[in-house]
Amino acid sequence: MSVRELREKIRNNEYERLPIGTKNKLINKEETNVKDLIPNPIIIKNKNNIEVITEKVLQRLILEDIPSFLKELGNGFTFIENEYKIKIGNKYNYIDLLLFNIEFNCYVVVELKVTELKKEHLGQIKVYMNYIDENLKKITQNKTIGIIICKQDNKYVIKYCSDERIITRAYELV
Repeated sequence: MSVRELREKIRNNEYERLPIGTKNKLINKEETNVKDLIPNPIIIKNKNNIEVITEKVLQRLILEDIPSFLKELGNGFTFIENEYKIKIGNKYNYIDLLLFNIEFNCYVVVELKVTELKKEHLGQIKVYMNYIDENLKKITQNKTIGIIICKQDNKYVIKYCSDERIITRAYELV
């Protein structure tokens, strides 16, 4: 990591935005996984100070500076495609962002929500993750991870989610 990258991480308070459990893992030099290292909230640049934020606008803000967004998520993330088209039965669905994490050797499905987290969001991303695991994932790759980036987290909804591979993070526009 270069001095410039380290200064950027410090300026963005990256360590302070990590979950307490992750900080303890880092201090104790325990093994971490992809979901441990994603800060909360995720900082998304809003250079034009857009005030009305829809899912499409949020996606556009991310795509305008995809390198910064990938760095914000952590190490090893690569961009595959936005609005990744999948066919379930006779209906097309679109994954907001499909990424791959090289370090953890897994696909990452990202869904964007401009509301508080709802249980329906968990069902949606779970379907997308299962589709990717069944149709794209190679046998040598780890299972797909899901990230729901939402306006506000809901600890009660996440508490009863039985899938540890789904994580939620709030976003903050700067």
